[in-house]
Amino acid sequence: MIYELYYWPSVQGRGEFVRLALEEGGAQYRDVARESGKGTGMAAMMRLLNGRVARPPFAPPFLKAGRLLIGQTANILQFLGPRHGLAPKALAGRLWTHQLQLTIVDFLVEIHDSHHPVAGGLYYEDQRREARRRAADFVMNRLPKFLGYFETVLAQRASGKHYALGAHLSYVDLSLFQIISGLNFAFPRAMAGARRKYPRLLALHSRIQDRPRIAAYLASPRRIAFNNEGIFRHYPELDAAR
Repeated sequence: MIYELYYWPSVQGRGEFVRLALEEGGAQYRDVARESGKGTGMAAMMRLLNGRVARPPFAPPFLKAGRLLIGQTANILQFLGPRHGLAPKALAGRLWTHQLQLTIVDFLVEIHDSHHPVAGGLYYEDQRREARRRAADFVMNRLPKFLGYFETVLAQRASGKHYALGAHLSYVDLSLFQIISGLNFAFPRAMAGARRKYPRLLALHSRIQDRPRIAAYLASPRRIAFNNEGIFRHYPELDAAR
């Protein structure tokens, strides 16, 4: 099967969590909104998003897999995981994996709101003052709360089992890699001491980065560079907020 991924073409955003799973899983896929030509590009994505389709998605990302049209990042990953060896087969393991991914989704909301605390439809410049207050609390309280939780999850694994679920890689590990990568871009000052405080998370990040398929993806034009249009944005005044 050749999957069709639909997401905004100029940002990593939530679509990147799906891309990482597709890349590591060795899946064939099209990043439709980034393509050019008839039946591709943003127009193709908007036709599905605004058209009369059964079970319409609310917003990108969404994935077309045969006749299925699947929305919501965690839901897409829950579908892809067992198909590509990135989730356990047992029900309890799949639920735990999904639970961790939903916690990552919560974390993403807080990361986004550190620079857009008032409204997503306003420019950053229209809420700069509120963003400084929100970012200060994020760096002081919310960032260590979430990173501390995932560090604890990794610490519960037996010696030699280096992934969130134990010995086997899952889509949660790929998502944690993306979280750390994004935070390193957005909050380099706040993350400077992360290796000392969260050594398992930083080791996981390095381990994922060196996996052959991920390394090849990161070096390819398929990987969109971080920029100040996505979820992870670097505003020096927010990284300095205390």
